[in-house]
Amino acid sequence: MKKSKPFRLRVSGENACFTRPEMKVERVSYDVITPSAARGIFEAILWKPAIQWNIRQIDVLKPVKWESVRRNEVGKKMGKPSAAHMTGGRHKPLELSVEKERQQRAGLFLKHVEYVLHADFEMTAKAGADDTVTKFEQMFLRRALQGQCFQQPYFGCREFPVDFELIGLKDELPEPIQETRDLGWMLYDLDYRGKEPMPQFFHAQLVNGSLDLRDVEVRS
Repeated sequence: MKKSKPFRLRVSGENACFTRPEMKVERVSYDVITPSAARGIFEAILWKPAIQWNIRQIDVLKPVKWESVRRNEVGKKMGKPSAAHMTGGRHKPLELSVEKERQQRAGLFLKHVEYVLHADFEMTAKAGADDTVTKFEQMFLRRALQGQCFQQPYFGCREFPVDFELIGLKDELPEPIQETRDLGWMLYDLDYRGKEPMPQFFHAQLVNGSLDLRDVEVRS
């Protein structure tokens, strides 16, 4: 598959929560943004079936800070409409009582986050005859420079919006924090090739403030 040239995005926000899957009741974030969350930011700017984004490196620009928050959440999803709902026949109304389903939960979130995300994309089998790497490179550059996105990118939760800025290939990169430590096992992405999405993990090593994802071993 043909790959694009590398792209770098500087992203920042007031809060972030990249939820650890082993912490389902009380939300607890990973120390840094996960590759899947980083991919979601690029896809929010440009997503097409013909391309697939790959995150190659994450630079951490601000020290890891935490904030404990207690907030109200709705503990139930609205059900799907039945055939009777769709055809206007007799049925029980669709409803969700926020007052009855409200739950108070604690969360341990990240505070004042800023990263540089390095990524490129490759063409997929869904690319058409008119789809080229150059075409999508230009589309992404135009959209990123103008601040355009299909949906507002976010840091793990939709209430934590992302501010993004494109860094040109000739521009100097900001200096990451000078911190080296083992971050343990981290969610890499979800594998959608089976009947159900399967989580994939990797051993995250922060070296001089950077997370190199080019040759990591991914396990399901």
